[in-house]
Amino acid sequence: MEIFESDVVIIGGGPAGCTCALYTSRANLKTIILDKNPSVGALAITHQIANYPGVPNDISGEKLLDLMRDQAIEYGTDYRRAQVFGIDVSSESKTVYTPEGTFKAKALVLASGAMGRPASFKGEADFLGRGVSYCATCDGAFYKGREVAVVGANKEAIEEANVLTKFASTVHWITSSDPKPDNIEAMELMQANNIKHWSRTRLLEIEGNDMGVNGIVIKNKQEENPINLTLDGVFVYMSGSKPITDFVGDQIALREDGGVIVDDFMSTNSDGVWAIGDIRNTPFKQAVVAASDGCIAAMSIDRYLNSRKNIRVDWIHS
Repeated sequence: MEIFESDVVIIGGGPAGCTCALYTSRANLKTIILDKNPSVGALAITHQIANYPGVPNDISGEKLLDLMRDQAIEYGTDYRRAQVFGIDVSSESKTVYTPEGTFKAKALVLASGAMGRPASFKGEADFLGRGVSYCATCDGAFYKGREVAVVGANKEAIEEANVLTKFASTVHWITSSDPKPDNIEAMELMQANNIKHWSRTRLLEIEGNDMGVNGIVIKNKQEENPINLTLDGVFVYMSGSKPITDFVGDQIALREDGGVIVDDFMSTNSDGVWAIGDIRNTPFKQAVVAASDGCIAAMSIDRYLNSRKNIRVDWIHS
């Protein structure tokens, strides 16, 4: 199998990975991005971006990601489609294994994101980005004065439902069981005027047409027949977002929630390995936050590989 050598290998081509590659390439570090599929990440499936600084609010997540990727490539990044199935970080030279070849680098960056939960409801995959979302903070404003559903009873679902109450006319909160009385956040959520709680209820199907989601089918345990709800958006939070770390094994330290543990410079517990973006399972899964991670990691890598004591700034005061 062919072996490819570089200064930096980045696993993941989302906003974190592309930003990191842009900075390392500009620092004259030979950089390779290994991206499984550019069309399935959290940013790529976002229909419209309205909160990325300096970017027109009519741009899609896919288009913004294309611009990020093209900019990194323009500065010398080697972008490759590849599925990573394993890594070895036990030696100074880090190794990444893919069916397309073996990649070795002085610095390894984990930026594979947190879209590990497979679509589990009928219609979920079909309408992803067209009414189905995993981020109320990202998409909530698009549903001002409209009805939406939040599926899930975990902390993330409760927090995101709270965000949606600021925009939606009605938020249908669908849970398979009754929240516990000592769950203060859940109790407070149910006090909101525009929350309609469907307890002991499960989602059967997400329905829609060429325009996107237009309704859901739910089933309450106490009702004999399914219930049809007309609405425009469905926000799914089943077991939260899961960081994609299956290729890591036990080589990198993880938190209990599955997120990779890093320091202020995005360094992991393994020397020469960084982790950026949603793989850290941060509470704020935003493209601008992921891009910031990428910048911090890249400047840390530049210092690490060049044994620099100070980080070079990217601007000059006149």
